[in-house]
Amino acid sequence: MVEDDRNLNKQVINALNKAGYVVDSAFDGEEGHYLGESEPYDAIILDIGLPKKDGITVLKEWRSGDHKTPVLILTARDSWNEKVLGFEAGADDYLTKPFHMEELLARIRALLRRAAGHATSRIHIGQVSLDTHNGRVMVDGNPIKTTSHEYRLLSYLMHHAGRIVSRTELTEHLYDQDFDKDSNTIEVFIGRLRKKVGDNFIQTVRGLGYLVDVDQKNE
Repeated sequence: MVEDDRNLNKQVINALNKAGYVVDSAFDGEEGHYLGESEPYDAIILDIGLPKKDGITVLKEWRSGDHKTPVLILTARDSWNEKVLGFEAGADDYLTKPFHMEELLARIRALLRRAAGHATSRIHIGQVSLDTHNGRVMVDGNPIKTTSHEYRLLSYLMHHAGRIVSRTELTEHLYDQDFDKDSNTIEVFIGRLRKKVGDNFIQTVRGLGYLVDVDQKNE
């Protein structure tokens, strides 16, 4: 979240945290540019009017460096030229200030779906169906209960189905910087999920991480 209005920055981060996202924040273009260059984010919210370096410049520099992270730009009310400049610089979507937090969350969910190649809010792989709009998980058509951490872990693996996801990547995308990276929490949640969605749905690739096979059949 790159936004120099500290109150808005905090409000958006709180909303994203409650929705299950881990968020870093920056308050000027230089800091935002550095974070976007150095960290593998799933999505970035970028204000256009930033101190030190404006958002359009930041975005152009990311794209010229071949950074493909989805970017949602924040523009001023009725500023059509900012929207045009943003899209030409490589933005994936925009939101006009002031905005409703639910719309921002919906747009972020859509960006993440599209980046993972999914057209709708429902991801269906094998016997498991995950609805990112209402946070529901179903197995063979039957709803199951998951904790917030279990849901976030399963959602991340299903969004990245077909690719091995390392334990380190899971930790960095699901927990804040204070999380003990040496703990076995990820393994515990994987074990719990397997009991709920099927032992073979989440595969362990020894020495590399975890994999949800996009081509797996219903058990």
